[in-house]
Amino acid sequence: MTRERSRRRLRRPDRNTLIAAVLTALSLTASGCVVVHGERAVLPAATRAEAARALTAFTDAYNEADKAYDSSVDAPYVTGPLADIDSARLKAGHVNSPSGNANHTPLKLTDAKFAIPAKAGWPRWFVADAKGDKGGDYRWVMVFTRGSLGERWQVAYLTLMAPGAVPEFRTDEDGWAEAVPADSARLAVRPDALSKAYAAYLKNGGETFADGRDTSKLRAGRVKEAKKPGLVRQFIDEPLTHGDYAPLALRTADGGALVFFTTHHYEKQTAYTGATVPIPNRDVRALTKGEVKQSLTLESIANEAALDPPGSGPVRLLGRVQGLTSAQGE
Repeated sequence: MTRERSRRRLRRPDRNTLIAAVLTALSLTASGCVVVHGERAVLPAATRAEAARALTAFTDAYNEADKAYDSSVDAPYVTGPLADIDSARLKAGHVNSPSGNANHTPLKLTDAKFAIPAKAGWPRWFVADAKGDKGGDYRWVMVFTRGSLGERWQVAYLTLMAPGAVPEFRTDEDGWAEAVPADSARLAVRPDALSKAYAAYLKNGGETFADGRDTSKLRAGRVKEAKKPGLVRQFIDEPLTHGDYAPLALRTADGGALVFFTTHHYEKQTAYTGATVPIPNRDVRALTKGEVKQSLTLESIANEAALDPPGSGPVRLLGRVQGLTSAQGE
């Protein structure tokens, strides 16, 4: 009997501790202060209000950097391929106009729409597309990403799409979009294989990609450029898929995916003996190391947005932005 009472006395503190823990958890739930493990929980990447604030912050930084030709201003707001393209553009502008951009007009984005996927793990990301007042009637399509809750939202991909070209995305009952795994095999080309497939297509052609400005016409343009007398043009195209250059994909309403991916490019122009390499424009000269005598090698980064159909069929490029990042004269 004494032993039984002893066991009861020992149990009471344990039970009281448990009750206290449960009450604490309920209190935290009621107040909204719940700790959720972001690496395991399936959550929207951002609220719609947060996405709108991220777009505004990026636009403000982009405009300030463009006005001053100062890449340090918007460097915290860009990453991946856009960071490479944008920083080189601003560097060239600063070399040619150290006092700033006399032709600056602020970018204005209106009619913004957001496709925010709910997913587990990091990075988390979302797509914003808006009508810009530069580049005609094109939609500015941007992918915002961040690697942890404490990081700032940064734009990794930026492409321009014609009006009506942005596809409809699949959403759940709450309006959240669906992220597609990079290794998804239910598409014509796996998202993590698109960069390699596109680089191979530019070299060899084939039927992986539908005809268009950034596929068949780009290849035809290269062939035409290669025939200019006195000058040889050589092209090297490479996939780029690691780290901040990793592909990101959203499920479209038809079961396919809109995939954002990156490629790396070189163009070497070599003059025949007695001929000269065409004089590059002032922005190219600003990024060129060495003296252009017999050859000029241009290095660039491109980010693409492609409609990857379900099952099979050609992949269709909807947008592509390529920017010079450096050059070497010899």
